This record gives sequence, structure tokens and C-alpha cells, in this order.
Amino acid sequence: MSRPFRSVAVLGAGTMGAQIAGHLANAGLSVLLLDVTTKAASDGRDRLRTLKPDPLFQPDIAGLIQTGSFDDLPSTATADWIIEAIVEDLPVKQELLGRLEPYLGPQTIVSSNTSGIPLASIAGKRSESFKRRWLGTHFFNPPRYLRLVEIIPTPDTDPEVTARLAAFIDRRLGKGTVVANDTPGFIANRIGIFGALRLVEAAAGGEFTIEEIDAITGPAIGRPKSATFRTLDIAGIDIFHRVTDDLARRLTSTEERRQFEAPELIRKMVAAGLLGEKRGAGFYKKVIDINGGESKILTLDTSAVGAGTSASEPYVTNRPPKLPALEAVASAPVASRLRSLFVAKDRAGALLRRTLGPTLIYAARVAPEVASSIDDVDRAMRWGFGWELGPFETWDAIGIETVLDSCEVPDPPPLVRDLLASGRKQFRDAPLPPAQPGLLILQSARARSKVVRQNAGASLVDLDDGVLCVEFHSKMNALGGDAIEMLQAGVREAAANFSALVVGNDAEHFSAGANLMLLLLEAQEGNWDEVDLMVRSFQGATMALKTSPVPAVAAPGGLALGGGCEVCLHTDRVQAAAETYIGLVEVGVGLIPAGGGSKEMLLRAVDGTDAGGDTGQNVQSAFATMAFARVSTSGADARRLGYLRDVDGVTMNRERVLADAKDVALRRVREGYQPPTPRSVVPVGGADLLAVLSLGVHLAHRAGRISDHDALIGRKLAWILSGGDLPHRTTVSEQYLLDLEREAFLSLCGERKTLERIGYTLKTGKLLRN
Repeated sequence: MSRPFRSVAVLGAGTMGAQIAGHLANAGLSVLLLDVTTKAASDGRDRLRTLKPDPLFQPDIAGLIQTGSFDDLPSTATADWIIEAIVEDLPVKQELLGRLEPYLGPQTIVSSNTSGIPLASIAGKRSESFKRRWLGTHFFNPPRYLRLVEIIPTPDTDPEVTARLAAFIDRRLGKGTVVANDTPGFIANRIGIFGALRLVEAAAGGEFTIEEIDAITGPAIGRPKSATFRTLDIAGIDIFHRVTDDLARRLTSTEERRQFEAPELIRKMVAAGLLGEKRGAGFYKKVIDINGGESKILTLDTSAVGAGTSASEPYVTNRPPKLPALEAVASAPVASRLRSLFVAKDRAGALLRRTLGPTLIYAARVAPEVASSIDDVDRAMRWGFGWELGPFETWDAIGIETVLDSCEVPDPPPLVRDLLASGRKQFRDAPLPPAQPGLLILQSARARSKVVRQNAGASLVDLDDGVLCVEFHSKMNALGGDAIEMLQAGVREAAANFSALVVGNDAEHFSAGANLMLLLLEAQEGNWDEVDLMVRSFQGATMALKTSPVPAVAAPGGLALGGGCEVCLHTDRVQAAAETYIGLVEVGVGLIPAGGGSKEMLLRAVDGTDAGGDTGQNVQSAFATMAFARVSTSGADARRLGYLRDVDGVTMNRERVLADAKDVALRRVREGYQPPTPRSVVPVGGADLLAVLSLGVHLAHRAGRISDHDALIGRKLAWILSGGDLPHRTTVSEQYLLDLEREAFLSLCGERKTLERIGYTLKTGKLLRN
């Protein structure tokens, strides 16, 4: 029997090697990071604390990473997995593996993070025993955030090694894995770089502006907000240049090699030092106005690069593009947007037919070479490049014949030709299936028509085995009356016909909080009875979750803010995704947590105090967390902030969160779950604690750290946490605290500055400090 993975060695402490080591440490593994010298390895580990976005769940996680030099290779003998992540130089890699082999443990797996060098070539001189446990594991940068890991076995790799490592990377590291063939660029880079080159050519030729291309190739077609050129700036223009040259050198077809040659624009940018974000200038450049102090973004003038000017001169003021077609389809599903924009007789359609069309055709041509299935191709582009729909999903969305006709393709790829010859009109008759059992169980349940009840804001879905799910599905999963009603209905339905309840979804975010637009409209009209009813209804829903006759488990991932956080605080257990950003952020819009959030944070502060101890310090900590609207940077960080308890869990793979939450709920049933009753005895500090908390607010205000309105909100929050108008320490009930929350919330809704904050946030997505 194979032993479990407990320790990993990473050879190479450069940007990728160090970040891979960091993410292994995020997963709780013991990590040994080696480089040419111990100092180089230590420097690589120390850089993890300075990189943005943060590669570590919490700063102290770096302590799990031990460092050393390649002279310490004997120390790798106890490692379960060794990852080579040194410079992309074949002889250098071969030499290091030759030094490593004598020290390998009997079950140690060895992999390379190479982005393109053939795996069989790297291990060509190694023993048969080595080759059986040798393969590629290509992480995408940054390793913490990008889900894709391409696993590349060679003909000599033991299939059991491939399967074992893939399962570990999925469950323990939280990654989506695809098996790629040992071909240049593997899957994602081969297709993604091809598409990026076509877009760079469109800008370099002057037919389309950089701003137009980024406006079209971002969220409008289901791609990341960074679109094309912002993404290249982040990745580094020199890295892009190196990867394209590497692919052009390794491909065997003369035509393909020509298609991967870096455009002259890229070569000129590298020569001029315009390397992107790391140099402060690439396709975009941020400058500070020396008069007003405000920053603005300039855009590269592609015609001026390398024209004898200095690196600071080939930039022009950002030119917002005029593309009415994008606004016309903004609210449509991504498949509809793609189809409409692709055939549009405007600049958006012209760009997509010139760039996306050839990319789809290329993907269909190379898919049989690079992967074992079109499903793996689609997953690779979803997980590695952030495409909402993979290439073959995009073919189906636009229509195969539409792509061929629009792009005037005389000789379709064999994959397409064979499909059409069979009489079929699309690659799939159903959505892309989950990659592994246990992934996206909600999607699977919906596909099997397991919806019990639904409205515009939420649904009740049968997850089988006696578990019911409340799924939010409004915009950003904001919690309005529909969602609150369905939470209440979910508790009743689960109590009557199920064993347990899970609250979660497969969306990017769990919930961005309460529906502020509804609140603003009612407050502006002075409909205070309606506002009061909204708060009472939400408090009723969260308390129903807390006192549910069957165990309720929240399964947050992504944003779980404000009301979304309050839902989680009231469930019996929380099973959070590793990338969960949870927090009570109401003060940012001039309010306090009033769905039971203030009350629950007080309860946790009280319960976390040793018997006979003073609760004041813990309450002050809870107060600061809410008053400064602190949001966790990860699931692990949520535990530090008190949003997760020791009994709550964290799942590394976002697509497994609901399955894990379901398992937790069923375990609670087996343990003999007994519902709690509302607490009638909650210690509060009274006037003494109120004075302490109010003094902190006063000092922060005097120091200029908070505004007048911030101070008012802080005093309201202090009033709740100390128990309201009480002369001394005493005990109160949960309902008493809920009433305090509601009273404070209503009073703040009547403040002009609160309404200004809400309106500003709704309009801009940012916070107003007034």
C-alpha cells in the first residue's frame, strides 16, 4: 500500500518554485525548498511574504518551509514527492536529476514543473525504476490562485503513480488536474498562447486599439477582467516572448512554427525594457499626476515602440472604446454573448472572427495531439486561462457551421469534419461533466431534475442521501426577500423530509450580502415599517438555521460578506473553501451587522473566554473585527478572525466544498445531532465595557483614523456588544441582542451619510468615507 503524502521537496527557489512550495505549505505539508545555495533558497522563501497577490494563506505558513542547498539532496530521501522547478535548460535539469537519483526513497514520486521541455528527454538517462515514477506536473502562475495543474506522464510512467498524484493534487492541493500528452506547450499554453498571439498581431497591425481588444476579450466573452493585454503585463512581456520562442523552436510543422514566432512588437518591447507590471510599463503604464496626485492609466502606442524614443514616451492617454454591441448583450448568458458578438457586423465581430475563429480552429486541429479528450482541453482552458467556456464549449455556443462559414475555412480540422459527417451539429449534447466523482454535486443534482422548489433568488435542491441544499442564484447571490424566504422554507422542508441541510452553491461567490438596492429604496422613501420587516425576516431566517431540527452546514467559497457571513455564523458547522473571503463589512456602507452577526460575534467572544475570566478583551477583539470590516484572506485566515471555529472545516478544492459539506452534515446526523435552543443567558459588560469601547472610538476619531460617521457607527456597535443601556454587568437573551441590532440598524438607515454610502457603493462598487 502506498503511504500518504506528508512531505514534499521542491528543487529550485525561483518565482515558481518558491510559490509552489508556498502552496504546498498552505496545504499543511512539510516542505523542503532547495536551491544552488541555502541563501538562494531562503531568499526565495522570504519573497513569499512580499509577493502580490499573496501566495500564502497566512504569513506564518512560511514557517513550514525548510531551506537548503543542492548539497542537501540526501535530505530528500524521506520526501514523498520531489518537484523539479529549476531553469528551463535541458542539460541542467538532466544533471540535477542525475545527482538526485541515488538518494530517492523507494516510493518517492519525482516530477518536473517544466512548461514545455519534453518529459521523456529530461529523464532520458535515468534508470527504469526512476522513469516509472517520473512525470510532469505543470502548475500555472500564481500556483495558489490558478486551478490548473497539467499532469504529463511519459510512456514509462506507472499509471498508478499518475492516478495517485492526480488524486492528491485534486483533494489536498485543491487543483483541477488534466492529463496532457508530452507535446510542446502541453494543452493550455499551446492553445492559449496561439490565441494571444493572434490578438497581439491585431493590435500591432493598427487595425484595433489595445483598449478595444481588452474591452472585447474580457468578461464580455467570458474571460478574466484582465482580458488580453493586462494579463500579458501581469505575466511579463519577456516571459511571453520566451514561451513563444520556445514553442516555435520545438514544434515540428513549419507552418505552426511560423504561427508561434513572437511579433516584432513584442521583440521591440522587450528590447526597450517594457516588460509589464514588474517594470511599471508594458501595454499599460500607471502614472501619477504631479499636480493633483491622482493616478491615471496610459496605453502603449504600438507604432511608437522602438522608434528611437525613450521608454517613457510611447504612451498615449487611455482611449475608452465605443462598442455598443457589448452593452447590448451585457445581461445575456455567456453563450449568447459569444454567439451574438461573433456574428456582429461591427468591430467586435470583426476582431473575434479574425482572432477567436482561428483559435477555435487551431484547438480542434491540435486537440487529438495534446490531450486524450476534448473535455480535458476545455477544462485546461477554463482552469489555466480563466475561460468561462472552453474552446469546444465555445464551438457549440457559436455554432460549428457558423464558425466555419464566418471564418471561411475551406479545410476543417479532421475532428470537425468527422463530427459533421456523422450528422451531429455540436460537440456535446450536455454540459461539460465534472472531472471527477464528488465534484460539482449541485450541478449534477440539477441535471437530474432534483430541484424541489425555487424562486428568483434561490432554490431547494435534493443532493440525495437525505440532504437538502439551499442554493442562492441572484446577481452576486445578494440576499433579498426571495432568498430569505427560501432559507426559511429550506429549514422547514429539511425538517419535514430530509436528514440534513446544506447552504451553498457552485457560483464564484457564496453571497455578497444583503440586497442594498432594496434597502436604499425603502429608506429613501421613509418606509421604516418595511425596513423593520426586512431586518426581522432576515433575523428570523438566520435563527431558523441556528435552531434547525436537522443539522445545517454552510459551504461558502469566494465572497461571503455581510449577510452572507451572517448565514454562515448561524449554521451548526461551516465547511469553507480555502479561497473564502468572509467578513462582516456593514460599517463600510454605514450600517452594523443586524442579521444576528453582531450577536454571534459577541457569543463567540464570550464562549472563547476561560471559565471565570473577563470577557472584555475578547469582546474588544470582536468589536475591532467588525468596526474595521475585516475580511479573511483565506479560509485559514477566517479562523484567526473568529468567523470559523475549531469545529469548522476548510476544503482546498472549490468544486468539492458542497460534497464535503454534505459529508459533514451526514456525520452530524450519525453523531446524534440535537438542535440548540435560543440562549437566555448571555453575559454582557454593561456601562463599563461600553465606556472602554467608546473610548477606543473617541481616540481613533481624534487621531483622524475614522470620520464623524465612522465614530457614530462605532458607538452603535459598542452599544450592542456591551448590552445596550445597562448600568452594570449582567446577562441578557439572544433575542434581546437581536432587538438591539435591529434598533441600531434602523437608526443608521435614517442617517443621510449612510444613504450616501449605500448609493455610492451601488453606483461605483467602492466605499465612500464621509
